[in-house]
Amino acid sequence: MKTDAIAFGPRLIGTPTGKLRSAVLMRPSASIERAKTMPGEPGAIYQRTLEQHEILRKTLSYFGVETIVLEPGGEDPYEVAVADAAVAFEDGAVLMRPTAMARRGEADRMEAAFARIDVPLAGHIAAPGLLDGGDVLLAGNTAFVGVGPRGNALGRSGFGAVAKAHGYRVVEVALAPGVPSLRAVASAVAKDTIVLSCDQVDPAGFAGFTIIVLERGENLGAGVLCLGERHVIADVRYRSALSKLRKAGIVVEGIDLYDFEKIGLTPSMLVLGLTRD
Repeated sequence: MKTDAIAFGPRLIGTPTGKLRSAVLMRPSASIERAKTMPGEPGAIYQRTLEQHEILRKTLSYFGVETIVLEPGGEDPYEVAVADAAVAFEDGAVLMRPTAMARRGEADRMEAAFARIDVPLAGHIAAPGLLDGGDVLLAGNTAFVGVGPRGNALGRSGFGAVAKAHGYRVVEVALAPGVPSLRAVASAVAKDTIVLSCDQVDPAGFAGFTIIVLERGENLGAGVLCLGERHVIADVRYRSALSKLRKAGIVVEGIDLYDFEKIGLTPSMLVLGLTRD
């Protein structure tokens, strides 16, 4: 007799752009003042990052997102980019293996955190594979993987195998030199719509999606955090990007995250979405 498999455990990501219900954040550490800045930007100021991070948390809470804020466990200034640590699918999270040597311990710390909050694991990137979660973008039934200075072919292929097992087709997209991560310059704002920074990522890889291309000069303006279909959190300083998104029918919640943007970190990189409808 044939029986259907029955799935147990929490349901995480129903759809990649569904309503965000819970998320993990990593509090900034004082080491953030040592982070390399984007060209032409001054250094990040630790106290301001704490204030801006708390505004981000409160904004998420206001829109009904349960937030879990973890304390940093290392001295790397980019540990606050918690989206690099894992990628969540419907039935579990895949632990990444960050490219920077100083960040390798984050996977173990995130695994321990997941055990405490009852998040099942769907896999992990094994050595010598390398891949950062910020270089993975889920949209509809597609997993886009950025090809740039971070990660390696083994890490991308390993993640691709897991993504395919979860029903996603995998598309690799080339990043321009100097791009900090895929999710800094590309975001899914609806199941069929992607916002891209001009000249920062190859748009050909996003065939089949409606594409909103932002103006030159606001490269990190595309790194928005999707709260739900056509509803995002964005950095308020990218005024042209915010205007273009709103004209396209996207509801935009603008907040100040300037001290993170100074070092190439966008709203999409500061939040690890755990559950979505």
